[in-house]
Amino acid sequence: EFKEDGSSPTASAAGAAPTAATTTRWLSGTLFARAPPCAHFHPQELMMKTLQRRRFLIAAAAVAASLPAGMGYAAETKKRMRIGVIGSGRIGGTLGGLWAKAGHEVMFSDRDLEQAKRAAQGAGANARTGTAKEAVAFGDAVLIAVPYAALPAVAKEVGPELKGKVVIDPNNPVPNRDGEMAVKAREKGAAISTAAMFPGARMFRAFNAIGFQTFQSEAHRPPPRLAVPVAADDPAALKLGMQLVEDAGFEPVAVGTLAQSRIFDLGAPAGGARTAAELKKILGQ
Repeated sequence: EFKEDGSSPTASAAGAAPTAATTTRWLSGTLFARAPPCAHFHPQELMMKTLQRRRFLIAAAAVAASLPAGMGYAAETKKRMRIGVIGSGRIGGTLGGLWAKAGHEVMFSDRDLEQAKRAAQGAGANARTGTAKEAVAFGDAVLIAVPYAALPAVAKEVGPELKGKVVIDPNNPVPNRDGEMAVKAREKGAAISTAAMFPGARMFRAFNAIGFQTFQSEAHRPPPRLAVPVAADDPAALKLGMQLVEDAGFEPVAVGTLAQSRIFDLGAPAGGARTAAELKKILGQ
């Protein structure tokens, strides 16, 4: 059983730590019937993948180290950002509301205009409504939060306008809701599959591993804050996205590239509600 946003209520609530064997099997791809296992990689190719992950994590650490002691991503610039939201339901409405209440300007859009209006009213004075195209033009970053099967339609409508934009991707492919395309996306990896639909967009994978109700109840809780695993191929997109995770009231944990974000896909070992320390232990950081 899955919620509308594609998260598993059982996994999110339990947050059970996976075994080392499970994590290894996930990373190797052996939990997917048609996914190529890591054992098929040539040793030199496997070494290159390891080096790429190390370089990415070093770059992410450099971003964090560049901040003065005790300051978070939001505190670095105190920049008031504009965020466009496409899909103003459970995830889009929740995250957009948290950002608006943190001082950012948010434009909600939805194929159901009344849904967008309700989200904007709940978010307060910093929120407004518009069309999907208007939300893209408005935003320094754009959150797309729709059922996975709706992504091709979004790409057709606003894909060209998203080139060069930071796109926040919390979308989960759920086969019993989204059909065959979801099966293929789960085998390939959700983030990589989504990015292929939006060429030129600077994708930031986040907010997919936990249900919307947990985001609503746990935002800005006393330390330790709820951790949100994140990934990106673009270091600048990673930096901006991590700021928005923190502004929403959570602690971002950089996992690596979009390809490596598969470790926190729906049902994967790094999914579920955890602290940063617990999540980093699973990731081996």
